[in-house]
Amino acid sequence: MNIDKLREDLKEDEGCKYEIYLDHLGLPTHGIGHLVTEWDEEYDLPVGTAVSPDRVNQCFQADVYGTIDECKILFEDFDELPEEVQLIIGNLMFNMGRPRLSKFVLFRKAVKDRDWIECGYQLKNSRYYTQVTARADRLIARLQAI
Repeated sequence: MNIDKLREDLKEDEGCKYEIYLDHLGLPTHGIGHLVTEWDEEYDLPVGTAVSPDRVNQCFQADVYGTIDECKILFEDFDELPEEVQLIIGNLMFNMGRPRLSKFVLFRKAVKDRDWIECGYQLKNSRYYTQVTARADRLIARLQAI
């Protein structure tokens, strides 16, 4: 997979903020969609606290590689999927995480069946779609163009 392309897609979809902010679910986040956890140095710092560009890049790099690892756990044949599908699944995994994406049983079945139209249909008929409609529409269009 072209990791640079995944990074570009994620930067566009996530945006970048050099401070701690609350994401659409009200969770503390910084940089390019980095969810702040108890293991982060930013844990318990207030919203609005500045985060350096170096720290943002460090977290983003780790998050991207972690995302790819999670994709390979949830989709055993991840490396055999078309690159465009890998990029889309990587985007979904980065945004939702494995616990949430694993609940998309019919989407995962459609991936296994290589039915990209059905994959898009399953994404559109989800709560995910109502939370990030513009992003989901872009990913669905890319899926259904395969």
